Amino acid sequence: MKLDFVPRACPLCGGEDATVVVEATLDEGRLTASAFASRKLPEYMHSRMVECKSCGMLYANPVLQQEALAEAYKDASFDSGVESRLAAITYRAILEPHLPALPSRNSALDIGAGDGAFLEELLALGFQSVAGVEPSEAPIAAAKPTVRGYLKCGIFDAEQFAAESLDLITCFQVIEHVWDPVKIAVDAHALLKPGGLFVIVAHNRRAFSARILGTKSPIFDIEHLQLFDRSTGAALMRTAGFESIAISSLRNRYPIDYWIKLFPLPRTAKGAVSWMARTSGIGNLLLSLPAGNLALVGRKPV
Repeated sequence: MKLDFVPRACPLCGGEDATVVVEATLDEGRLTASAFASRKLPEYMHSRMVECKSCGMLYANPVLQQEALAEAYKDASFDSGVESRLAAITYRAILEPHLPALPSRNSALDIGAGDGAFLEELLALGFQSVAGVEPSEAPIAAAKPTVRGYLKCGIFDAEQFAAESLDLITCFQVIEHVWDPVKIAVDAHALLKPGGLFVIVAHNRRAFSARILGTKSPIFDIEHLQLFDRSTGAALMRTAGFESIAISSLRNRYPIDYWIKLFPLPRTAKGAVSWMARTSGIGNLLLSLPAGNLALVGRKPV
């Protein structure tokens, strides 16, 4: 993969005055098909990250060109079906308290739908029509036959949906990956019915785990073009026109072996610990931890 970078203003407020937080740690020779895959083994490679002096947004600058990003995601590998299903259960728990506020349960869209695990949850919750947009081919190929037909491979394009036609739009662990997060939020607002909900799960750059691990945190990654916190997440929602914004932290429940994969151990040591966990059976046990993620729920005004 050729790393072609271009300069970029703040993706939240458009400001160009920023302070360098971390310099780039990229190695083109180490990029593989897993570099843009979800829930991968951390490579500890990231772009130069700067903090906007106007709004506090942390973002990559310079950044990979949009065309290169789209191609990289299209060819990304996928081997996280177990974690995808567990994440979908967590996301359902976030959504359920807000369901009574929906205009109806007629239609829902999941942006960055992966293998469609959350679409299964939406159907179980009674949504009549569901759709998922996923830029990578591999997770769609791995999707269950019951939901594969609801998945469309490609970059989210609002023009493919009718204005004010959706009750719910979800965007889980995706907003960090997109070139223009404000456009995603504005497009979601336009597609939602009055009273509809936009639900985001995003990495929290100010979470305890991120502060402790620093650049060894998995959130510092070549895939992440910006990193939010409570303030910038709320600003994104307000900028797009959403109201009644609810922000909360969440705990993720994954196998212990997956948590070991994320922990910043030397590769050899990590392999040994992971092997011991798997062979002993401990690695398959589920563990719930605060992984440094935020849930943001915004409502389109009636």
